[in-house]
Amino acid sequence: MPDPDAVAALRHAPVADRIRSRRLIAVLRRIEPRDRLIDLVSSLAEDGVRIFEITFGAPDAGGDLVAVRERLDASGAADALVGAGTILTIDHLEDAARCGAAYVVGPTLDVTIVERAVEIGIPVVPGAYSPTEIALAWRAGATFVKVFPASSLGPSHVRELRGPLPDIELIATGGVDASNARSFLAAGCVAVGVGGALVNGTRDDRQAIIAATAP
Repeated sequence: MPDPDAVAALRHAPVADRIRSRRLIAVLRRIEPRDRLIDLVSSLAEDGVRIFEITFGAPDAGGDLVAVRERLDASGAADALVGAGTILTIDHLEDAARCGAAYVVGPTLDVTIVERAVEIGIPVVPGAYSPTEIALAWRAGATFVKVFPASSLGPSHVRELRGPLPDIELIATGGVDASNARSFLAAGCVAVGVGGALVNGTRDDRQAIIAATAP
């Protein structure tokens, strides 16, 4: 089991606090070429997005993460966070840490990855679906637990989870868009992760999502 003090430190660290305050994570999956990714990040940052997740399914995802962080720093978005998503192995985790990921996210729960992330001091957000998985992820040391895929469960599921599991902080990801983001937040999620609706939408669509998740 992870060190309780280390887990608590990550849950109260500036990275976790910033995710809670911004409430929107832009999930950027396999956006190629890199120039397109950088242009999209720049546009999102101009509109106020500050939390980004680069998924690690692409061959050079680490390079993408570094490039995104450098662009954000150069553009003056010093308060932006760039994390790594789709962390499925310890090698992915170690690679993300070497590239300077502010946090890591997984689509599923792998207790070994959660415990290793806590050990090296990086906030970790595993994916879970059932109440049992969610509770296990939290006990393993998750900083937040990603409810995934959220759209197949709906905000009411989150609301029901909050009854018996009020201390577990949840992030809804998967099928979240402008039509349901606010409902997931109102149901008790601390943040939402949005991918396709941000990547494929028009700028007006993106701004609607940003407005829906504004504190």
